[in-house]
Amino acid sequence: MTDKTIAKAPKLADFLCFAIYSANLAYGRAYKPILDELGLTYTQYIAIVALWEHDNQTVSSLGEKLFLESNTLTPILKKLEAMGYLRRQRDAADERQVVVSLTPAGRRLREKALPMNLVKESGLAPADFAKIQKAVSALRDNLIRAAKDAD
Repeated sequence: MTDKTIAKAPKLADFLCFAIYSANLAYGRAYKPILDELGLTYTQYIAIVALWEHDNQTVSSLGEKLFLESNTLTPILKKLEAMGYLRRQRDAADERQVVVSLTPAGRRLREKALPMNLVKESGLAPADFAKIQKAVSALRDNLIRAAKDAD
């Protein structure tokens, strides 16, 4: 490789994937003190948020929403159940399915956790924050679709 070729090679900062990866790490650091106060991991938190949005759903539908496989999600749900935030039970209509529902303690957690969206901390105007969120979601969906098409 020549010096000219090396100079033209993309830099790490030029990669969108790295920008998103490093932003994810920054989000993790920003959320950590808040989540530590609640005694939750980020993944536990988003599982509860998904249940606030739609309570009484199957493990499989919750996994689809969170982009998590059952073998990753089940230990998270077991821990949240042990903490008293949710209940898991077999679906009476289809015993192969496990239904997850919030307990009263899981619902009350919402009041403590609701202000945790970090819009202000992002330094973005709320409208810009919303645009970026939609753009990143569209990017994610396009990449998932492309990966499925490649299989």
